Amino acid sequence: MNGPNPPKMQFDVVSVRLSGHASESRCKQATIALDTDMAGNPQAFNPAELLLAALSACMIKGIERVVPILKFDLRGVEVRVHGVRQDVPPRMESISYEIIVDTNEPDRRLDLLHENVKKFGTVFNTVSPGTELAGVLRRKVEPS
Repeated sequence: MNGPNPPKMQFDVVSVRLSGHASESRCKQATIALDTDMAGNPQAFNPAELLLAALSACMIKGIERVVPILKFDLRGVEVRVHGVRQDVPPRMESISYEIIVDTNEPDRRLDLLHENVKKFGTVFNTVSPGTELAGVLRRKVEPS
């Protein structure tokens, strides 16, 4: 035995309906506008988009976590996520992603970075068992 288990991380978010057209979520000192209007709201994330944003944020945060450990030279990251929703029962059927990394690191180091994202991402590992989740991590290609 390695001793007692460390305390588990806990998270709290409060979401409030402001009107029939607007809602928001609050956490710490941050606020996110929510699209809860049945007609849609182009100025806010709907629940499915929030899930995709959480997944992409998880990927970027995972990269930020391992960059100093791996001594990985990183200039930037962009994550593109696409989700497909099925109607019956309503659920996210599949999610595909592309992580674009601005770096001169060799391909094997890019593969290692991608493995870390998949292995240690909280949201990634929560979504993965119930959704077809697949994607690539590739190097940013400068326009010629």
